Parts: sequence; C-alpha cells; structure tokens
Amino acid sequence: MRKTSVATAVIIALLAPSGCASALAASGARQSGPDHELAHLEQQKNLWRDCRTGPGDELGAQLDAAGARCAEVTVPLDYSRPDGRTIKVAISRLQATDPGRRRGALLINPGGPGDPGRIYAPLLKAAAPALAARYDLIGMDPRFTGRSTPMNCQWPIGDYLRSTGPDRRAFDRIAAQAEDLAARCVGQRELLPHASARATARDMDVIRAALGEPKLSYLGGSYGTYLGAVYMQLFPGRADRFVLDSALDPDTAGPGYARPMGPALAAALKEWAGWAAHRHDRYRLGSTTARVLDTVHRIDRAAARDPLRIGRHRVDTHMFPVILLVSLGRDGEQDYASLAADLQVLNDAARGAEVTPTRSLEEGLTFLSSPEADGAGSARMAITCADGPASRDVGAHYRDIQAHRADEPLFGPLTRAMNLPCAFWPASPAEPPTQIRNAVPALIIGASGDPKTPYPGQRAMRRALSGSRMVTVRGAFRHLVSGVFTSTPNACVDRAVHRYLLDGVLPARDTTCTGIPAR
Repeated sequence: MRKTSVATAVIIALLAPSGCASALAASGARQSGPDHELAHLEQQKNLWRDCRTGPGDELGAQLDAAGARCAEVTVPLDYSRPDGRTIKVAISRLQATDPGRRRGALLINPGGPGDPGRIYAPLLKAAAPALAARYDLIGMDPRFTGRSTPMNCQWPIGDYLRSTGPDRRAFDRIAAQAEDLAARCVGQRELLPHASARATARDMDVIRAALGEPKLSYLGGSYGTYLGAVYMQLFPGRADRFVLDSALDPDTAGPGYARPMGPALAAALKEWAGWAAHRHDRYRLGSTTARVLDTVHRIDRAAARDPLRIGRHRVDTHMFPVILLVSLGRDGEQDYASLAADLQVLNDAARGAEVTPTRSLEEGLTFLSSPEADGAGSARMAITCADGPASRDVGAHYRDIQAHRADEPLFGPLTRAMNLPCAFWPASPAEPPTQIRNAVPALIIGASGDPKTPYPGQRAMRRALSGSRMVTVRGAFRHLVSGVFTSTPNACVDRAVHRYLLDGVLPARDTTCTGIPAR
C-alpha cells in the first residue's frame, strides 16, 4: 500500500500500563527525563557500519549505495522486565546533508503493520531533499520484521489475506485455515505478546536516546500513524514534529482495524467503475458505472462457482476480492488502467475464454499463492493480535459478516474477518490498548476517499489528538498522500508537510487540498 507493485502492496485507551511501572506515569504518558531501568540501553553506543551483511543482501547493498549507515539497537523484549531478555532492532541513517542547519532526527515508518522501514531513509531523501538537508533520516525495521529479530511462523501461503466467501461452508474453510496459521506460531509464543505498537513505540524512544536526541520527529503512514500516536501518548515531552499520513482510527487498532473498510472500498471501486465506463470501447467492462459494477460482481459469482483459470493460476471467490483490495487505493490514470486491464482478463476468464494474465496480475497472483519466505505475514498478524483483544467466538465473526452481507456483499466477507487468525492466537496481548487522548501538536494528512484508512477514522484521530491540524485531499480515492509514500503526491499536501517539518508551522485551522482524480 505504498509506492510498490501489486504484490508488495498486499502487505491493507488511556489505561494503566503494565510496562515499566516507574518509567510510566499512571496516566500512561512518559515525560522527558532519564529512565533509570533503561539507562544501560539508552546509553548504548550505536556501532554504525555498512548495511550490506553478505552477498545476497540486496537491500543492504541499496542502502550502502545511497550512503546510509546501519546499526542494531538493543531493546528489552518485555519492557516490564528491562533487565530480562533483549532483542535487536535494526535501523538505518542518512545524516543531514546541511549539518550546519541540522535540527534533529526524523524517523520514518511506512505502516503495514510491520513493514520494514530501513529503505525509507533514502526514499525520503529522494522525495524531499529539503528535509534530508535538515534532518538525520532514520529508517527502522519494527521489532520482529526485516532484520529486527525476525519472526517467521513458516506460513504456507504468500499472505493471510483471503475473503471468507459467500456462505457458511466457505467461511468454515477459511476459519480452518486461520486456525492452522495460528497454530504454526506456537513456537513463537514467547515473542507474540510483545509485538504491539506500545512495545515498538518504546523501542523508538530507546533509539531516540541512543542517538543522543532530546526529542524525535516522525513521519508515519497508514498503521504508522497509530504507532506515532502511541508514541505521542507515552512520551509527550519527547515528540517533536510528527506527521501522520492516512491516519488509522485509534479506537479500532488491533484485530478489528479492517472492519470499517468495506464501504470505503466500495466507494473507491465505484469511482474507478465510472472511469472504466468512459473507456468501454477499450476494456469492454460496461458503458455505465452500474454496468461496470455488474461485471465485477459477475466475475465474483463465476469465481465462486468454479475457480477462474488465469494462465497457471486459479482465482476463486476467496482471492478475487483481495485482488481488488490491493489495487484500490491508487487513483492515478496508470493505476486505474492497470486495474481495468486486469479485470478485462478476469472477465474473459469468467466467460470461459482461455486467457493470459497481464504482468501486474501475474505478479500479484504469484505472490498470493507462493509459500511465505520471510515471515512478513505472520509478523504482521502478530502485531495486529498484540494490539488488542480478539473475540474467540468464531461464530460471532460469521454473524457479523451475515449482518452486513446485503450492504457489503463483496468486501464485507474480507474486511470483517481479515484478522481471523487472532481468534485462535496462541498468546494474549501483554498490555491493554493505548487510549489516544492528548494535545501534542501533529500534522494529519489524508484523502477524503481513502479506502484503506477511511475518512471517518482519520477524523477520529484528529479528535483524539486535539493539538493537531488536518489537511485533507478532497475528491481523491487514494491511500497515502505524501511524496515519500506514493507515486502520485499532492503538491499542496507536501507544502504543508515541509512547512511544518522545516519551520514548525501548523495550519491555523484544518484545511483542504484539491485532488486530481483520473478521468
């Protein structure tokens, strides 16, 4: 859901804390000052070195070529036991190119949850040289991802994303698969309770201290907005300038975060269908918005009857909505054309024709049907399950889908059970969720038609962060709007981001920018 291919795009509480008791105030907020239990970690020396670890480390080679240096920061596995087991968190750094005007460190998190972030230091430098001049850019692989004590449950599929389908029999099939995926993580039981945003936010603060910085600035996208908000809640005196791109509703974080997506995905699909209808002569999907949507639903019904043959792949009713999910959220002309070409192939297959997949469809289907090599899916699920409690009543998930079957026929069976493995998870969260309620300044940016972090949730984050200001791209149906995270940046948004990060000036009030939808 970043500036990536279809395949890699798949990747869509003010409570008494149970962490280090003397380090966290009863309010759940940690103020500036020394944390004596963590002093031995906060004073560690970062041994900066080459990023490439061996001949096959392509990412490390890219970081080295960009001039980055890398390090591993030692942090507690469990912050309630700071002298217990430790883990390593991998970071990258590009030093400010104008050291005489340097103003601090800016940490970037691309979301996910759990997307590795070390590569985002050079990506941000390329997208925003003015920010790279003033900040040391810090990329981080969150705990249990990338090179940060990686977790891998050896899941047998490329990702955990599957729709639960049209009926109880199809639902039970996906529930059995979810139970199997959860069982494969039993061997990681010691790590699982400590995968939450609360733990990662504390890792960020250890990194801040180890870098010798009194405060930390931040740019987070998607799930990274929730991580940033948790840091602001726990460490209000250490949060400098925070930018949150496409904010997650802070009250839905955890296993239920995807439930509100259905209507927003349907609205984005309708917007694309209007674009495709104007190009019926080319794609043959329908001459009106309604007819294009009818074609989409006809493909879904055909896939439910018998999996569609797409070259060497099979697309069934569990996979088809996922193909739409990973494509929606990018609303540029090229993105819309790519989705139309993919659906043209799927529509021909639904009619019984022998078809050859487009390049993007081949790439996406290969990913979705490949064995998981790096543990990315299981790490994402571990983070999700650690961020909040999940209902163990599997039937309740099905009843929820049924209650919304009429108004969310295509996406409800996917989004309302997207994190079904949490119902079978072999560990419970170490802590309750963080209630986000503070007045720390921040800049929130996003699109009014965002299908992945729907706009009502973005507004909920704005209300929770009462000291923030919000810039909305009106008329846009995209997920992520800042230059570092998207291939279709908005100049109006980026001006607001630069003005805040460089000059410390927030808009006087919430404001809007104009989107340029594909037509």
